[in-house]
Amino acid sequence: MGKKKEEQQRQEQIEQELSRLHMPRGRETFGIIEQRLGASRMRVRCFDGKTRICRIPGRLTRKLWVRDNDVVIVEPWEYGGDAKGDILYKYTPTQMAFLRKKGYLKQMEGFEEF
Repeated sequence: MGKKKEEQQRQEQIEQELSRLHMPRGRETFGIIEQRLGASRMRVRCFDGKTRICRIPGRLTRKLWVRDNDVVIVEPWEYGGDAKGDILYKYTPTQMAFLRKKGYLKQMEGFEEF
């Protein structure tokens, strides 16, 4: 009985996670973290074809833990938007699988790492 209940709770958690999936809005774009540079900054290859030095804003520093090859949402800066940006959201592996299945991450196949 306990295993079925745990499995059902895990399935409900995955469904909840997918129902609240964040998507890029406006100027935001998908990106893949290439390299962590320190001081909450990292080099991110964005799906619009540009590589930016992005930072994690202060309000998210404790909540958002990122590593190399994570898929994130990047918002370019108004000034220097081709070179700099902010990381707003990190996708979990379950969410990445869902985005791949729905076709949102088709551009990811063009990158050498994948």
